[in-house]
Amino acid sequence: MIANIEIVGLLAGVLTTASLVPQVYKIWKTKSAENLSLTMFFLFFIGVMLWFTYGVVTHSIAMIVANAVTAVLSIIIIYFKIKYK
Repeated sequence: MIANIEIVGLLAGVLTTASLVPQVYKIWKTKSAENLSLTMFFLFFIGVMLWFTYGVVTHSIAMIVANAVTAVLSIIIIYFKIKYK
Protein backbone atom coordinates (compact mmCIF):
# COMPACT_ATOMS: atom_id res chain seq x y z
CA MET A 1 0.00 0.00 0.00
CA ILE A 2 1.24 3.49 -0.85
CA ALA A 3 1.66 5.82 2.14
CA ASN A 4 -0.50 8.94 2.15
CA ILE A 5 2.56 11.16 1.83
CA GLU A 6 3.55 9.27 -1.33
CA ILE A 7 0.11 10.06 -2.77
CA VAL A 8 0.78 13.76 -2.14
CA GLY A 9 4.18 13.31 -3.79
CA LEU A 10 2.64 11.57 -6.79
CA LEU A 11 0.06 14.34 -7.20
CA ALA A 12 2.76 17.01 -6.96
CA GLY A 13 4.86 15.08 -9.48
CA VAL A 14 1.99 14.76 -11.94
CA LEU A 15 1.21 18.48 -11.78
CA THR A 16 4.80 19.73 -12.05
CA THR A 17 5.68 17.23 -14.76
CA ALA A 18 2.52 18.00 -16.72
CA SER A 19 3.53 21.67 -16.73
CA LEU A 20 6.22 20.84 -19.30
CA VAL A 21 3.82 19.20 -21.75
CA PRO A 22 2.41 22.48 -23.18
CA GLN A 23 5.97 23.75 -23.71
CA VAL A 24 7.00 20.60 -25.58
CA TYR A 25 3.82 20.79 -27.68
CA LYS A 26 4.35 24.48 -28.48
CA ILE A 27 7.96 23.92 -29.56
CA TRP A 28 6.96 20.93 -31.68
CA LYS A 29 4.05 22.80 -33.29
CA THR A 30 5.93 26.05 -34.01
CA LYS A 31 9.28 24.37 -34.75
CA SER A 32 10.90 27.10 -32.67
CA ALA A 33 12.63 27.12 -29.29
CA GLU A 34 14.28 30.47 -29.86
CA ASN A 35 13.20 32.07 -26.58
CA LEU A 36 14.23 29.17 -24.37
CA SER A 37 17.52 29.02 -22.54
CA LEU A 38 19.52 25.89 -23.33
CA THR A 39 21.65 26.47 -20.23
CA MET A 40 18.56 26.66 -18.02
CA PHE A 41 17.10 23.42 -19.37
CA PHE A 42 20.46 21.66 -19.14
CA LEU A 43 20.82 22.67 -15.48
CA PHE A 44 17.17 21.76 -14.90
CA PHE A 45 17.82 18.30 -16.39
CA ILE A 46 20.82 17.75 -14.10
CA GLY A 47 18.70 18.76 -11.10
CA VAL A 48 15.91 16.40 -12.16
CA MET A 49 18.39 13.54 -12.48
CA LEU A 50 19.69 14.27 -8.98
CA TRP A 51 16.10 14.21 -7.65
CA PHE A 52 15.58 10.93 -9.53
CA THR A 53 18.69 9.50 -7.88
CA TYR A 54 17.43 10.70 -4.49
CA GLY A 55 14.13 8.93 -5.18
CA VAL A 56 15.93 5.69 -6.02
CA VAL A 57 18.07 5.86 -2.88
CA THR A 58 15.09 6.65 -0.63
CA HIS A 59 12.76 4.23 -2.46
CA SER A 60 10.24 6.98 -3.17
CA ILE A 61 8.03 5.90 -6.05
CA ALA A 62 6.71 9.47 -6.39
CA MET A 63 10.22 10.89 -6.83
CA ILE A 64 11.24 8.14 -9.22
CA VAL A 65 8.21 8.29 -11.51
CA ALA A 66 7.81 12.07 -11.58
CA ASN A 67 11.47 12.75 -12.23
CA ALA A 68 11.84 10.00 -14.82
CA VAL A 69 9.01 11.51 -16.88
CA THR A 70 10.28 15.05 -16.28
CA ALA A 71 13.76 13.99 -17.44
CA VAL A 72 12.30 12.63 -20.70
CA LEU A 73 10.34 15.84 -21.32
CA SER A 74 13.43 17.93 -20.54
CA ILE A 75 15.54 15.91 -22.97
CA ILE A 76 12.88 16.45 -25.64
CA ILE A 77 12.99 20.21 -25.04
CA ILE A 78 16.81 20.21 -25.14
CA TYR A 79 16.70 18.17 -28.36
CA PHE A 80 14.25 20.61 -29.95
CA LYS A 81 16.29 23.58 -28.78
CA ILE A 82 19.37 22.18 -30.53
CA LYS A 83 17.45 20.93 -33.59
CA TYR A 84 15.63 24.21 -34.27
CA LYS A 85 18.63 26.43 -33.57
